[in-house]
Amino acid sequence: MIKAIYFFGLTIVVGCLVTPVQSQEIDWKSVKILWFTKNGKGYVHDNIANSVKAIKEMSDSLSFTVDVRDQSDVFTKDKLAGYDVVVFSNTNNDVFDTEEQRKAFQEYIRGGGGFVGIHSASGTERNWPWFKQLLGGTFYWHEPFQPFSVRVLQSKHPSVAHLPAVWQRKGDECYYLKEMAVDLTVIAVNDLETIKGTNPKRPITFGSVFPSVWCHEFDGGRAWYTSLGHQKEDYNDPVFRQHILGGIIWAMDANRN
Repeated sequence: MIKAIYFFGLTIVVGCLVTPVQSQEIDWKSVKILWFTKNGKGYVHDNIANSVKAIKEMSDSLSFTVDVRDQSDVFTKDKLAGYDVVVFSNTNNDVFDTEEQRKAFQEYIRGGGGFVGIHSASGTERNWPWFKQLLGGTFYWHEPFQPFSVRVLQSKHPSVAHLPAVWQRKGDECYYLKEMAVDLTVIAVNDLETIKGTNPKRPITFGSVFPSVWCHEFDGGRAWYTSLGHQKEDYNDPVFRQHILGGIIWAMDANRN
């Protein structure tokens, strides 16, 4: 796990962008991230290659270590032990080959590991209750790709601290999840009043909004999820990269020794 994180004023460089992020200084050279991209049978997003490019460029800028893997044989107790955060970048459907791999991932989280899920990660392991609880829910359906507004609720959270109160998405998919956990800290919500058309399936549980970014502590570890990031171009955007980086920062847990 991460050895030390210090809190001072710091400017974090993400690609070509230089922006203060949550006034955190991190010993990035000691950070190690697993960037997992495996998809099971079914739809595979075309954004994965760009997401890999993004994390590698952030790694170059900040000097942390990132291992990109598209096979689940990395999920063993010994291999996972060295990672501060495991990121599921647009994974989908069943990604584990064995129960031993699932158990190794559970042990990693229970030992204080960090988890980050991006976009279609919510469609991963849809029949595994523990994973759905870790992520905070499981994919239900999404609106057609279109522009819409995202309202920031937790403006001090590192994943949105660089954003305005209303984040205008020029184009994305508004995801709806089901079987959602009840202990989530909702960081941002999609404004359904900015979604075109009507649909009888559209949930009214949260009124005219639906959670899109959240985090929680779960089973000994930490999990952060964003439903945003459908377009491959998103991962070239410094603002979206900083959104992901902020989620990673939170999932690492600054107070962990």
